[in-house]
Order: sequence, then structure tokens, then C-alpha cells
Amino acid sequence: MHVTKDLVAASATPMVLGILAEDENYGYAILKRVNELSGGELTWTDGLLYPLLHRLERHGHIEANWGTAPNGRRRKYYRITERGRAELADQRRQWVVVFEALKQSWPSGGPLSLPAVLPREA
Repeated sequence: MHVTKDLVAASATPMVLGILAEDENYGYAILKRVNELSGGELTWTDGLLYPLLHRLERHGHIEANWGTAPNGRRRKYYRITERGRAELADQRRQWVVVFEALKQSWPSGGPLSLPAVLPREA
């Protein structure tokens, strides 16, 4: 299956913030996690990820610091900030609205019906 650039771009911010909400991470590991979470359907490039990380850092949603990996290589690690957590919560609410609207607009039981994968907000 091919996921369009528009959908990838729209989902990139909440995806990265969600991954960094799990734990701090570095670029290549974020790329691997996106691929893993999507069952191999999303294969992001450096050209997508790093401009996004820089934008999230400029907006105060993430912070970066240099660290040393177990193999001795220096890596730039990213972690979500409190402001980023608030943005993630807002993005999640927006995606739930979109998801619910899509479910309602598509015929149920047909090939476009979606499973209930997102829990409702309390």
C-alpha cells in the first residue's frame, strides 16, 4: 500500500511526539520506530524527519542534547517537553475527531470500514 505524502505529512508531528513521549530517542531510532509501528508501511527519510525535529525544537515541543551511545558514537538525542506533551494531547484530540468523522462517512461493513483502534477521550 502507498500512503500519500499529504497523509504522511499530516501525521508526522503527532507520530514523532508520541514516540518521544515513550522515551528520548535519536533520529535513526525514530525512523526505525515509525517503520515498526506502521508494520513497514511507512518508511520515512532523513529529509522528512530532521526538518520536523528542528521545527518541533524551535516551537519548544522537544529538546535536544548530545550524548554518547553504548558503542561510543556521539548522537543527538531528542526528548519531549511539557509543551510538547500538551501539543501531543491537542493533536490526539484532533485526530480522534478526524478518525470518527471518517468512520461515519464511510459505509459500514464495506472494504473501507475501520476497526475501533482509538479509545475515546474520557
